[in-house]
Amino acid sequence: MTTATRNQSFDVQPTGGLLRHRDFRLLWAGQTVSSVGSNVTTVALPLVAVAVLDASTFQVAVLTAAAWLPWLLIGLPAGAWVDRLPRRSVMVVCDLFCASAFLSVPLAAVLGWLTVAHLLVVALSAGTARVFFETADQVYLPVLLRPEQLPEGNAKLQATQTVSHVVGPGLAGLIAQLTGAVAALLLDALTFLASAALLLRIRTREPRVRRPDRSRSLRQDIAEGLRFVVRDPYLRVLTAFGAASNFGLSGYQAVLVVFLVRELRLEPGLVGALVGVMSVGGIIGALVAARVGRRWGTARALLIGGVLAGPPALVIPLAAPGVGLAWPALGGLLVGLGVAVGNVVKGAFRQTYTPHHMLGRVTVSMQLLNYGTIPVAAVLAGVIGAHYDVGTAVFVMTAWQAFTPLILLIGPIRRRRDLPAAPVAS
Repeated sequence: MTTATRNQSFDVQPTGGLLRHRDFRLLWAGQTVSSVGSNVTTVALPLVAVAVLDASTFQVAVLTAAAWLPWLLIGLPAGAWVDRLPRRSVMVVCDLFCASAFLSVPLAAVLGWLTVAHLLVVALSAGTARVFFETADQVYLPVLLRPEQLPEGNAKLQATQTVSHVVGPGLAGLIAQLTGAVAALLLDALTFLASAALLLRIRTREPRVRRPDRSRSLRQDIAEGLRFVVRDPYLRVLTAFGAASNFGLSGYQAVLVVFLVRELRLEPGLVGALVGVMSVGGIIGALVAARVGRRWGTARALLIGGVLAGPPALVIPLAAPGVGLAWPALGGLLVGLGVAVGNVVKGAFRQTYTPHHMLGRVTVSMQLLNYGTIPVAAVLAGVIGAHYDVGTAVFVMTAWQAFTPLILLIGPIRRRRDLPAAPVAS
């Protein structure tokens, strides 16, 4: 039994190196516009439900849960399918499908047919496409980039995704204030069309996907990916931490718009601006993640990110009108910073550490729990908010979030400076 001698590191090209990579620029641009549109939807969809359809707190929470439920329902088979299909084609089809789903909302509103049930179907449809898109995206990036370029690539994608968390909600609030929340969903549909067009311009030829052994069933392929995650001491801990952290994050975020609108009486424009400010930390985290990994080591960078993503969440429920809005802004900024650092490190680690032919299955095996807890947390937050009040729901979920970094102390991560480059080999 021998262990890998190379360390997972962030020794990448000089900053800006990938700006000269045409196909990466196209992928990056497509994901940027799509992420902006998706983050418009995270605020616009609840605003449509609350302001146009007068939905209850529980209905808004269920709406959030519906967007993430497909990870539980089809996550595992989706990973096996992605490992068998051309990844860019999967991503383009998903973009077109999402564009159609979001275009149906303004159309239904114009015809007078819009209901909460319609919004639920749209959320479920977009969530299903997201399962396939995100899985294919994780597998496709190593096709475009060399292993040593992956940290820089992941950092750039994470940075622009986090920028979208700032721009998207603010844009949603502005559009909702000026023309109504339904119009904001039209923008999301257009961004998915733009993403599909940019992906189609990529010239890199994807290697022929290995044909599955006809003697192996889809169930066997799924089981292989699950076993790899369950037996690996690093992926196992990262999966548990991601699931617990997402439970707290998504729990309070599911009812945050309701809390700000109904408890604090904020205008839609201010709601979007505040949610955007809370996301600024994610931009900072994505920009410094590679530097933190080089300076202190990738394993230690995960621990630093966990500390920032946990305890600061406790100040978010202290929100109050006026100066009191500084508390959720500060808490959200620090949480976002920690989450972004952890996501960049974890993403590059998984892509280089996992055998490429299994990457789709390993990714969804981890995301099954990472994202599968989100609908559960959203519904639970809705139940707490309906039974007690929305402020109590926000407090319970942020308190949970504060303790989740303790999970990273289980296993070998706490004893290492850097994460390994490859699994232990026999």
